[in-house]
Amino acid sequence: MDTIFALASAQGKAGVAVIRISGPLALDAGAQICGGELPARGTSLRILQDESGERLDEALVLSFSAPKSFTGENTVEFQTHGSTAVVSAVLDSLGRINGLRMAEPGEFTRRALENGNLDLAQVEGLADLIDAETEAQRRQAQVVLAGGLGRLAESWRTSLIRAASLIEVTIDFADEEVPVDVTPEVSELLAHVQAGLEKETAGVRIAERIRSGFEVAIVGAPNVGKSTLLNALAGREAAITSEYAGTTRDIIEVRMDLAGLPVTLLDTAGLRDTDDHVEGIGIALARRRAEEADLRVFLAEDSEVLDVEMRAGDIRLRPKADLRAEQGNAISGRSGQGVDQLVDHVSSVLKSRSAQAGIATRARHRDAMLSALLSLTEAQDILRRGPEYYDIAAEEMRSAIRSLEMLVGRIGVENLLDEIFSSFCLGK
Repeated sequence: MDTIFALASAQGKAGVAVIRISGPLALDAGAQICGGELPARGTSLRILQDESGERLDEALVLSFSAPKSFTGENTVEFQTHGSTAVVSAVLDSLGRINGLRMAEPGEFTRRALENGNLDLAQVEGLADLIDAETEAQRRQAQVVLAGGLGRLAESWRTSLIRAASLIEVTIDFADEEVPVDVTPEVSELLAHVQAGLEKETAGVRIAERIRSGFEVAIVGAPNVGKSTLLNALAGREAAITSEYAGTTRDIIEVRMDLAGLPVTLLDTAGLRDTDDHVEGIGIALARRRAEEADLRVFLAEDSEVLDVEMRAGDIRLRPKADLRAEQGNAISGRSGQGVDQLVDHVSSVLKSRSAQAGIATRARHRDAMLSALLSLTEAQDILRRGPEYYDIAAEEMRSAIRSLEMLVGRIGVENLLDEIFSSFCLGK
């Protein structure tokens, strides 16, 4: 196994930079650049120097012996001054030590996975935590990184192993009289796991939205103030506004943090019949994005027939409140009338939906759980046919166990690892 090193903190000037070494030669390399032996586990203030003895910097040095480190290997971390020149000098000196090489993106975390310090779901949680922009994303990522999904999968796996064992004992003693009918206990174990899988599977879509962001589309006829409202919500001129219908032809997207939730606001083209080919393309795109959005804000008169059907939770407001004598249920991006109330309303709807989120956050998680559910449904059906089919039921249970092992990355995910770790920076 190679010994690797990289800058673990962000690139650029900072107060402090963290440089990490991991692998069998980490402690030796650390001792070489520090000019003296490092403790197997501990901290020390050292003068870093190159091979000629020239001072590079004074740094706080942390050393960890395997397996009690992030990667599960011998690890040394230098907390240096955050000057780009200091960082470059230390990295250059490490690169000249025999047996060391620069880490690849995500390689430290990949080693933590390979050494059993993290499961694959925790790796994904770490990636999500690094990318987190809102409080909801941070909380969700922390639950996964702390092993919440792995513990849940392990509890399901334990129940299925127990159920399969009971069935296999019955198969082994098929020619003898078994004093206890295990079918009720097995069926109860399977039902318990099925209920848990169904609950988590149902929450994946909302959890994915917390991770990637909810989409809220502003929909309505041309020139009703959609772009003006978007600009008011964004607090900047994100979309061009004019008195001419059809000004917005493409989808304008603005990323926001609403009540700790990641939200992308969509300003869509005005919905109308048109002979303009380019505007027609924009209107077709607007309809499609409006249908796909998690929540729609319709700007329309009370008597107006909407071109897009409203769904539960959607919001309908009368446009241009600043030009109305009666301003009830109306909004104006120009004057700000009703904008704060709209923000509160959207936040309330999305927070309510977020409460339904599970621990699983990715399509990969959902696919593994659905595969396990399918196997357990088959197993329950086969159990009802009687003991002569127990061997088939046991195989379906083993199939469900394999799906759960794929969920946490124990088996069958080798082809995914390169893609997952490519999203990490060098020092992670």
